[in-house]
Amino acid sequence: MELETPLRSLLSNLGLDLYDLELAHATLNVTVNRPGGVDLETLTTASRAISEWLDLNDPISGRYTLDVSSPGLERRLRTVEHFRSAVGETVTLREIREGEPTRRLEGRLDEVNDTTLTLTDTSVGAVHVAITSIERARTVFQWGGEAKPSPSRGKPHTTTSKKG
Repeated sequence: MELETPLRSLLSNLGLDLYDLELAHATLNVTVNRPGGVDLETLTTASRAISEWLDLNDPISGRYTLDVSSPGLERRLRTVEHFRSAVGETVTLREIREGEPTRRLEGRLDEVNDTTLTLTDTSVGAVHVAITSIERARTVFQWGGEAKPSPSRGKPHTTTSKKG
């Protein structure tokens, strides 16, 4: 049984988007999101609703674990839609290249079409990568701006003493 369509509909009724769905190693990983993010209460509600639906429809044979989560600050990128949603963000990826060493790239994701993406890598500049050659990819969370120097750094220490 195909799970994506019914789970997408179920989650939509809860005001959530299905970000990712994967059955791997006897775990059904369901990643949900919505504008502004999701909190623990929302994840609990989604988990209960999905669990009830799975119990009623029994689409997966054998034992498995249900894991419902948010994409997080550094979200995994697997599909064309994932990459499209990350345009303008910093991403890191591992590119498998036939006959050449695996290449690690990190930089701003500039453009995505159905088969390739363009990334401005911090070291090599603009790079076109076939989406099918990407072993793994994720967004990179960047904390605020650059750290500001401490006002006391670099200043000579002076001591004063009062003579009384």
